Amino acid sequence: TTPVQVSGLSGATAIAAGEHHTLALKSDGTVWAWGENSDGQLGDGTTTNRTTPVQVSGLNLGSTTTPTPTPTPSPTPLGATPQIAAGDFHTVALKSDGTVWAWGYNSYGQLGDGTTTNRTTPVQVSSLSGATAIAAGYYHTAALKSDGTVWAWGYNGYGQLGDGTYTDSSTPVQVYGLSGVTAIAAGAFHTLALKSDGTVWAWGYNSYGQLGDGTTTNRTTPVQVSGLSGVTAIAAEEHRTAALKSDGTVWAWGRNDFGQLGDGTTTNRTTPVQVS
Repeated sequence: TTPVQVSGLSGATAIAAGEHHTLALKSDGTVWAWGENSDGQLGDGTTTNRTTPVQVSGLNLGSTTTPTPTPTPSPTPLGATPQIAAGDFHTVALKSDGTVWAWGYNSYGQLGDGTTTNRTTPVQVSSLSGATAIAAGYYHTAALKSDGTVWAWGYNGYGQLGDGTYTDSSTPVQVYGLSGVTAIAAGAFHTLALKSDGTVWAWGYNSYGQLGDGTTTNRTTPVQVSGLSGVTAIAAEEHRTAALKSDGTVWAWGRNDFGQLGDGTTTNRTTPVQVS
């Protein structure tokens, strides 16, 4: 009921948590994991649960430290910032070279390697390069590319891949009609995108209003979140969504049975409400 330090782990620069497993990215580019490993989500080549961190096998995302500036700028653009994300029982990593790697549960193709075979060590997501951000839902995964487009793969039963279908895909498909995106987020069965103009767009499962379009209708392509502008960051978890605006206010929508939207009620919201 009080914090305990994770054993034998230092130099961490980022963390992520799945349903029953946890990840840390270290400054040397290595990834470490602990917790449940029934589907290989720890990436150490086994399905053995771990109570202390184990290193993800054969994976280095690239240094996460800021390079020392040189007097003459390099003509080669800087690569992606290494990132980690965790779904329900799968894990995803973005390397500094813009490639995406995944491991763990894969029954819906959420690892993106063209199969539905679980993996206990990382495999590269097929036909995807130039990625700059990643997000993981329960059984689907998404990536933002440097050209501002969004790609998704895995379970699509609610339209969360955004390609206009309900068909699962074991390789990335492009989210329909979406460009100029600067950030992405994923809930259990819905996906979000923040555009450079400060608007937020959403697609997928919507029974609790988590898409924020004023309805509870599932969407297979992106719809704009109603009445929301000037957004600088987004987050999604299970059946709810939140946004940070440039004025420092926070807005939320979707499931609210435990007051998780912070508006002083337990009423689900289909459009954004300000956190009190």
